[in-house]
Amino acid sequence: MMHGRLARGLAVTGLVATATLAAAQGTSEIQTIWRCVDPTGKTHVTNIKDETTGKDCKVIQTQRVTVVPPQPPAASKAAGKSPEGFPKESPGQRASARASQRATLESELASEEALLAKAKAELAEQESIRTGDERNYARVLERLQKYKDNVELHTKNAGELRKELGKLR
Repeated sequence: MMHGRLARGLAVTGLVATATLAAAQGTSEIQTIWRCVDPTGKTHVTNIKDETTGKDCKVIQTQRVTVVPPQPPAASKAAGKSPEGFPKESPGQRASARASQRATLESELASEEALLAKAKAELAEQESIRTGDERNYARVLERLQKYKDNVELHTKNAGELRKELGKLR
């Protein structure tokens, strides 16, 4: 009885060691998938050969599966580092890039503020005009809505640009 347990334990240990060795070497195997119909008419799909006995089974897929070994932990630590010779940004280059970004944002803000001033002027001009077919005030509001939307858009854009500039300082 004792010898049986010892033999089974050694067999299991041997299987685990063989599987570990095969995974470490990057082995491949063929995997087959069957569609089986049992005597009661139920259909099921399996990749286990033993489940196909006594059933009407047909191969639906055969493919080669390659077991790739996991990378050692030391390799994962090195993955966070830059490769040798990889271009790095110096503090001077970083300051130059920020200055360039700031200049671009400031010019965009100036342009957006000019567009906002123009949009406000157009809205004010349109508010002072009253055509003969606009006896109903709803028609006036409808005509002015696109000018109000334009002012709102440029106000929002200028605010976003100011916010981006604030992040750079």
